[in-house]
Amino acid sequence: MIGWLAVLVVAIVLVIQVIPVERNVSTVPPGQSFEKTEKVPANVAAILKVSCYDCHSNETKYPWYSNISPTSWWVKNHINEGRKHLNFSTFAVYEPQRQLHKLEECIEMVEKKEMPLESYYLGHQNAKLSDEQRADLIQYFKKVKDDTERGIMFNK
Repeated sequence: MIGWLAVLVVAIVLVIQVIPVERNVSTVPPGQSFEKTEKVPANVAAILKVSCYDCHSNETKYPWYSNISPTSWWVKNHINEGRKHLNFSTFAVYEPQRQLHKLEECIEMVEKKEMPLESYYLGHQNAKLSDEQRADLIQYFKKVKDDTERGIMFNK
């Protein structure tokens, strides 16, 4: 009985490997990325690329384990959820009020150490933020938030 069960499990695992998972295509519409529109300093851009962009942009770098089902399904869902909440690649098309709200969320999530997610560190140890990197991100997001608020006030 256990032998047949093992064969069945192995067969299922092999069969699910042929189910394709759509990948995040690295397309960033010209002039829409956060990095370009907000003139992100090099140190902050480097932090964003390593710690945020895999889930919150159209520039995902897939790890080796994302090729193995069912892990690939989990990774794809994780990326879809991240981009649904914030996509740095299309930040410029957000309405100013939405940009402001997203910046407030960025500040809060980084301050509370809720981003990057703990689960992300399992395959991305280099994404773990130091206190200095957190401070740099928070300071930068606050600056962009202030600039966005001023823009909203003057465009009314």
